[in-house]
Amino acid sequence: MNTTKYWIAAVSKQHTMRGVAGSFMQVCHGKQAPLKRMKKGDYLLVYSSKITMEGNEKCQAFTAVGRVKDDEVYPFQMSENFIPYRRNIDFLECVESPIIPLINNLEFISNKKSWGYPFRFGFFEVKEHDFNLIASKMLRNETAFSNSNKI
Repeated sequence: MNTTKYWIAAVSKQHTMRGVAGSFMQVCHGKQAPLKRMKKGDYLLVYSSKITMEGNEKCQAFTAVGRVKDDEVYPFQMSENFIPYRRNIDFLECVESPIIPLINNLEFISNKKSWGYPFRFGFFEVKEHDFNLIASKMLRNETAFSNSNKI
């Protein structure tokens, strides 16, 4: 039985790249609960609606793909008053993939006209089909990812 789960986190591109560089993910303004839903071996896609959290410049692309490295969720002191939770992720070498060409084929987007709606939750589970479709557009070595040979 396949117990692997597939997740999408909505994070600005700037913050995503910081996480990729440090092999960690932080979601929903540092909340612990979403990160605890993931288990070692689960897969994660990161969708970035914007380039920076504060700015208005659109990105509208999947910007990272990775696998949960361990079962640890830990606090990280970023400043005196901000101690978000993080999760260790093994990020894969990938290319950005715009969402617009994928919308009609993604099952988690039920209303194609309001396609951005699911991302407002910041973190959610998707079916393997959707993960595979998105990951196949992002991974440079597509033969490294198939149903018979997981990443």
